[in-house]
Amino acid sequence: MCMLLCSFKGFMDGQEWTNWANRFLNEAYDPSVDPNIKKFEVILTPDHFIRLRKTYQQGKQEYFSFKISRLNTLDLKPGNANTDTIAFKTLADDIIYQTFEDPAGDLDSMVTEWDIPIKKISPKRLDSLKEALTFLKGNNP
Repeated sequence: MCMLLCSFKGFMDGQEWTNWANRFLNEAYDPSVDPNIKKFEVILTPDHFIRLRKTYQQGKQEYFSFKISRLNTLDLKPGNANTDTIAFKTLADDIIYQTFEDPAGDLDSMVTEWDIPIKKISPKRLDSLKEALTFLKGNNP
């Protein structure tokens, strides 16, 4: 995949980078680290927001969202044999974090770092995600 992607990256436009990043996020996200997740939706929108909505068995929902233009760093944190974590860090408290139907009470807050569990990936594949997000960050709609 990287060979093909790397050879065509000079020709990719914003929509192609968005499509590629969406495919990456959906293939790499690993919901198995939390067995209580009933469903999830992760998406990179055409206006360059990364969003994740998780719905749990009991009905609680968690929602994360941030605009790529606010991205400061993207790091890979090693995990176990099957899972790593991508850490998105923004310039300030630019990541929206909300909960809905939480028995402990709903939250609506802003954070600077957001960690998402992913399946093991190669460093080259992570570099390709960084490249896509860097391109999209510089080409905000």
